[in-house]
Amino acid sequence: MKILITLVIVVILIAIISTLFIAGKADDNYSSSTKRNTTNLTLIYAISIPLILIALGIFIVFFT
Repeated sequence: MKILITLVIVVILIAIISTLFIAGKADDNYSSSTKRNTTNLTLIYAISIPLILIALGIFIVFFT
């Protein structure tokens, strides 16, 4: 059991270190593409949320 806990801690530490390493690199075009990224994410959410709610409604009606 101690080996598994140690393995989990090691994986978490590697994930934290690699995340911080990657986050240190800035994207030069980020400020110019922010509006496009925001628009794309808004469209994804605007399309997916109603579809998910419809699927949930269908599931509730037919499978409960």
